[in-house]
Amino acid sequence: METSGDGRTGLDDLGAGRVCLPERVRLSGHGVVLREWEDDDLAAMVELFDDPEVAYWTPLASPFDPEAARAYLERARRRRAAGERMQLAITVDGGEPAGEVLLMLSGLGLDVAEIGYGLGAAYRGRGLASGAVRVMTEFARKTVGVSRLLLEIEAGNAASVAVARAAGYHLTDAPPVPSEEKGRPLVLRTWEYEESDRRG
Repeated sequence: METSGDGRTGLDDLGAGRVCLPERVRLSGHGVVLREWEDDDLAAMVELFDDPEVAYWTPLASPFDPEAARAYLERARRRRAAGERMQLAITVDGGEPAGEVLLMLSGLGLDVAEIGYGLGAAYRGRGLASGAVRVMTEFARKTVGVSRLLLEIEAGNAASVAVARAAGYHLTDAPPVPSEEKGRPLVLRTWEYEESDRRG
């Protein structure tokens, strides 16, 4: 994995479980380049995320119009500044966005973090999501110093299960987590990253 940024590691412990994430970062590896969302990406975000599959499987607003895209980007920047999460555009070469990958810190320091991801319809089935999860996993473990990386995947989301397995995650024996999203009841299963040498 190649990493570039603003010269800061961004890992200063701010106390009370907060971590200072880097202001800007660009990561590459496994066939993808992860970069910051820019204001010029708002139209692309609408095209990617105003999609029935995204609306069904994710908490993103639906319809995902330009106003929703602007609010989403502003909220992402506030959460980055607060040390809560880092949201990067998934690209092939650093250009046109194909989707997004997120690193979400738990509020418990660097013990546990969660990764999320989503792709636009035109980019699915090309290995971009699993590549992005691999790159973000490596960044979280080796640069940020997170001990455990988790995915929370809804039962029945076969595409996300395939991404998890391809990225080196395994289903844990943690109890299913009942939840609700947009008025729809759902059950989440927990997947955890395990290095290949530990899996034997």
